[in-house]
Amino acid sequence: MFNALTRSATAATAYSSGQLEVHTAVVDVPDSRLSCLAEMFAPRKAVYAQVTYNDIAGLTSTVGSAGQIRGPLLNAIAANDALLLVGRAFHDPNVPQPNDRVDPAADLAELETEFLLNDMVMIEGRLERIAAQRSRGPVEERQRLANEEALLLRLYPLLEDSTPLREAALSADERKLLGGFGFLSLKPLLRVVNAGDDDEEQTYAHLLNEVTFFLRGRLEAEIAQMTPEEAAEFLVEFGIAEQGLNRAIRRCYQLLGLITFFTIGDNEVRAWAVTAGSRAPDAAGVVHTDMQKGFIRAETVHFDSLKDSGSMASARNHGLLRLEGKDYLVQDGDILNIRFNG
Repeated sequence: MFNALTRSATAATAYSSGQLEVHTAVVDVPDSRLSCLAEMFAPRKAVYAQVTYNDIAGLTSTVGSAGQIRGPLLNAIAANDALLLVGRAFHDPNVPQPNDRVDPAADLAELETEFLLNDMVMIEGRLERIAAQRSRGPVEERQRLANEEALLLRLYPLLEDSTPLREAALSADERKLLGGFGFLSLKPLLRVVNAGDDDEEQTYAHLLNEVTFFLRGRLEAEIAQMTPEEAAEFLVEFGIAEQGLNRAIRRCYQLLGLITFFTIGDNEVRAWAVTAGSRAPDAAGVVHTDMQKGFIRAETVHFDSLKDSGSMASARNHGLLRLEGKDYLVQDGDILNIRFNG
């Protein structure tokens, strides 16, 4: 699955060693709009937005109930912006299933249960430390600990009821307070049903939804190693509408609430990822922190308007370029020329 999503050729084995092992790959986010801009402006290079996948081995059954996912393994999982869980749906006698079953729903539920148990243990430990500290220190610190204790006591019953913390009603301040804990069930989550070459998507329709999707992992890994021309023929042959890598990245974008904006120059055209709802100075900061600090305004035109116009000069002549200030909310597909005091 990792190879399918990253075009890597990492060796896959039938069994995990049980030791922490992390494979990392950075992949371009496919975007036909960037290709169009590259043709239009002929820069020296076109730079796509990127997503980093970390394949983390070392999580074994009952590690959470045994007393918490700890140390380097916890750090490796918690460092990610979102989690993508893979449930096995393929049959292969050469790759035995430890539980002697092929049940992706059960496997995915088991993984999520480990995260819930881990978060419960973390809350229990933190509440014990708060109880030992709350009678000491200045009034402000005691009040902060009381607020933290009240929040954790409110969240703990949710975990007991198998409700992940991502589904809790939390204010922005509460999310910020929880950010340093590394709660695993708080992270946005995608699930993948990893099926065999000949499996049909409708077989698993009852499992699929906006955060759970279907991929033929081994087949997609083979496609990922092909040339674009070979891959196109293969997709048609196997009735695959779109390469799994593209679908997964789009799901990741949606899950994290990301949109894409573009910058254009003689040397490069570039796609950048920014959180939906970001203002123009925030987008400028993605490009460079100095641009955010010295932001004056942004000249912007939407990709669709530029494409319809045929050139930047034509878009300007038709009044499609706008000057936007600090309160402008960046839209997906915006092309920004940022003016700033450097």
